[in-house]
Amino acid sequence: MQNTLFANEGRLVAGIDEVGRGPLAGPVVAGAVILDINKPIVGLADSKALSHKRRVELAEEITGKALAWSVAWADAAEVDSLNILQATLLAMRRAILGLRIRPANVEVDGNRLPNLTFDGFAIEGSAVVGGDSLIPAISAASIIAKVCRDRMMVQFDQVYPTYGFRRHKGYGTAEHRECLSRFGPCPQHRRSFRPLAGAGENT
Repeated sequence: MQNTLFANEGRLVAGIDEVGRGPLAGPVVAGAVILDINKPIVGLADSKALSHKRRVELAEEITGKALAWSVAWADAAEVDSLNILQATLLAMRRAILGLRIRPANVEVDGNRLPNLTFDGFAIEGSAVVGGDSLIPAISAASIIAKVCRDRMMVQFDQVYPTYGFRRHKGYGTAEHRECLSRFGPCPQHRRSFRPLAGAGENT
């Protein structure tokens, strides 16, 4: 059973989650959601536990009902320059900045928090391991982040059709690795990841 995010003395709480830490290509994407207690959404869960069709349906409902929502990312070049952890935290911070309402508190999936000081004002935060399956707003954030990233990878597939991004979304599948061995990496690949270190770029 999921816990409520609204038992916090009436203060608005945002759920934060990311997708795309493991792929060999594409951005790491973070979502931030402040749910509306008066507009419940049935079926929120960790995005990985949902079908593509159900994620898309829920993403539409989340963006229609939430008090505020935001999606942001760090691209492959930023992953390479910062490392994947710092790029993830940067994407989360950008997602919080993108909210039209400043929350009093954030609940972040995992065990690390991004920098929560904005213009000299610090937002309270908690890191919740497994939060994407426990806390509705974190689930909602994981869903909108996943749907956004999948759509981005489909768009990249149109620019770089030889890699199959539409199918594997940048993850290191056998198909993807075969394409890398044949064509080399493209600008969307993360050069700092072990399978790509030192590889020449296919532009």
